[in-house]
Amino acid sequence: MERNDGLSTNQSFVEKSRHGTISNISNHRELIFSLLGGAFLLIGYIVEQSMIPSSAATILYLLSYVIGGYYKTKEGLLDLIKEHSLSVEILMILAAIGAASIGYWNEGAILIFIFSLSGALETYTWQKSEKDISALVQMAPADANLIDEKTGEIHTVPIDDIQIGNHVLIRPGESIPVDGIVLSGETTVDESTLTGESVPVTKITSSHVFNGTINGTGSITVEVTKENHDSLFQKMIQLVQQAKSERPPTQQWIEKIEGPYVIIVLAMVCLMLFIPYTMLGWTFEDTFYRAMVLLVVASPCAVVASVMPALLSAISTGARNGVLMKGGIYLEQLSKANVIAFDKTGTITEGAPDVTDTLVVEDMTRDQLYSAVGAIEQQSNHPLAKAIYKFCQKESRGELPEVLTIEDVIGYGVRAEIAGQQWSLGSIAFMNRSNSIPVPPDWKDWERLRQGEGKTIVYAAVDGEIAGAFAIKDQIRKNASATIQKLKEMGLKTVMITGDHETTARSIAKEAGVDEWISECLPEQKVREVDHLKEKYKSVIMVGDGVNDAPALAKADIGIAMGSGTDVAIDTADLVLMKSELDKIRLSLRLSKRLNRIVKQNLAFSISVIILLIIGNFFQQVTLPLGVIGHEGSTILVILNGLRLLKP
Repeated sequence: MERNDGLSTNQSFVEKSRHGTISNISNHRELIFSLLGGAFLLIGYIVEQSMIPSSAATILYLLSYVIGGYYKTKEGLLDLIKEHSLSVEILMILAAIGAASIGYWNEGAILIFIFSLSGALETYTWQKSEKDISALVQMAPADANLIDEKTGEIHTVPIDDIQIGNHVLIRPGESIPVDGIVLSGETTVDESTLTGESVPVTKITSSHVFNGTINGTGSITVEVTKENHDSLFQKMIQLVQQAKSERPPTQQWIEKIEGPYVIIVLAMVCLMLFIPYTMLGWTFEDTFYRAMVLLVVASPCAVVASVMPALLSAISTGARNGVLMKGGIYLEQLSKANVIAFDKTGTITEGAPDVTDTLVVEDMTRDQLYSAVGAIEQQSNHPLAKAIYKFCQKESRGELPEVLTIEDVIGYGVRAEIAGQQWSLGSIAFMNRSNSIPVPPDWKDWERLRQGEGKTIVYAAVDGEIAGAFAIKDQIRKNASATIQKLKEMGLKTVMITGDHETTARSIAKEAGVDEWISECLPEQKVREVDHLKEKYKSVIMVGDGVNDAPALAKADIGIAMGSGTDVAIDTADLVLMKSELDKIRLSLRLSKRLNRIVKQNLAFSISVIILLIIGNFFQQVTLPLGVIGHEGSTILVILNGLRLLKP
C-alpha cells in the first residue's frame, strides 16, 4: 500500500513537472521559433559558403523564412484581413519576399530573424508585465469555509456564494478568501500580496483581514464585510488589468499614424521602383534592391516599440511596489504636475486619534479615572471616544465597572452613572453647559498649550467636579514630513486641504512641513480649492482617503487614494497607494519622469535612425543587411531601453 502511495506521489510530481515544462515552452514559443529561424539561417550561410549545391542553402533559408517569420506574418495578415489595417509586419513581409525574389535569400532571412527576435523581445515585455497580475490571480482563493449559523457545521462553498455577514473559518496556512473582521482567534497574516511588506501582521479580535493574504499559524473566525467582487484584492487585480489596457496619449498618436505612415512608405517604394529606373538610368535589379532596402529602413518598427514596453515595465514596477495605476495616461501625466494637495485626516495623519497627555486631580487615582472613563467610552463609536477607551483599557489595571445609565448629548459629550456617581465627559463648553462645572484656572493654560499643538481636549467630571482631562491628537504618518520635504525638493508646491478648524490645521501643517494649508473645507469647498490651484499652478495632484475627498480627487488632474481609504475614494482615484505610504508618491513621480525621459529618448533615436538610413539608401551607401541590422537593431535597443523601468 505504501509503495502504491509513493508511486502515486511520484506520478503526480512528474505530471506537474511535465505540465510546468510544457507551460514554459508555450510561453516562450515565439522566441523559440525566432531562434530556430536563426539556426536555419546560420546553417544555410555555412552551406552557401561550402561546395554544397546552392539549392540546399535556399531550402534552409526558406525554412528560416517560414519558421522565424511565422508569428509576425500571422500578426500582419490578421490585422490586414480582420481589421483592414496596414502594419509594419506587412512591410517586413514584402521586403523579405522582395529580397528573395531577386536572389538575396540570405539578406531576407537576416531581416526575418532580427525582426522576429525584436518581436519576441516585445512579447517578453508583455509577459513580464503580466507576471505579477497572473501571480495575483492564481493566489485568489476559489472557496471558503462557511460556518452554518444554525448548526455550526462547516461547508466549503465557492467564494462567489459568500454574502456580507457570513462567518468564515480560516485555518492555519490557508489563503484568506474574504475581506472581513476577526470575530475570534489570534494569528499573524502575510499581507505582502497587498502591501509588499514581508513582515507578518498580528491579527486579534476586531482586526481587519483581506482577501488574498495568507493566514499564519492560528485559526480565526471572520465576519464577511465585502462580497468577493468588492474586495480590496479583486479591486487591485482590476486596477492592474485596467492600467494595461489603457494607452497613453503618445502611444495613441503612434497607433493613429501607423496605418497612414505604412501607406506613405509603400507609395515611396512604388516611386523608388519607377523613377531611378526610368529617369536616372539605374538597372532594374539595382532599382528593385534599393526599393527593398527602403521598405526595410523606412518601417516604423522602432517608433511603434518606443512607448508600450517602457509603459508596461513602469506599471509592473509600480504594482510590485504597491502603487496601482488605472492607466498609462496617468503615469505619463503625473510628473507634469506643479502642485500636490493633501487631505489631512487619514492622509497626512494616521486617521486614528491617540491620547497624548492626561491630567488627574490630586484626590483621585489614575486607575479610578481610567476605569470609569474607559467603561463609559466603551459604549461609543465616536473616534475620540475610541481613542480614550483604547488608552484607558491599556492603562487601567482592573476590570471596567458597570455603567448603569448613559446619555449622549450630541455635539457636546456624554453623561453616565457608575456606582451611584454622576459622570460627564466632553469639551470645556460641555462642562460649562452641564451644571456649570468649573475648570481649574491652571488647567486652562494646559488646555491652550495643547490646543496650540493641534490637540483636542476632553474633560471628565464626577458629581459636578473636574476629575481629569485627556489631550487627543491624530498623529501624522511615519515619514510624512520627510516625504513632503522631498516632494518640495522635486519642485512641487505642497498644500493641505482639511475640514478641521484653523488651529488644528495650522499645527499639523507646520509639523508636516507643507507650504500652505486651507482649513474648514466642506467637500464642495475642497473642489473649489482644487479649481483655484489648477488656475494658479495648471496641473494638480490631489491625495485623499475618504468619501468627502472623492469629488476633489475626481476634479484634480491626477487623484491618488490611500489603500486604507474608502471604496469611493479608491474607485474615483487614478492611482492607489496600496500600503498607504506617502513615500510611494515619490516612487510614482520618479517612474513618471523616467518613463517620459525614456520615451523621448526612444522616439528621438528611432526617428533619427530611420532618417539616416533613408538618406544613406538614396546615395546607395546602405546594403540590405546593413539596413536590416540598423533598423531592427534600433528596435531591439528601444525595447531594451524601456525594460530599464523594470527596476524602481
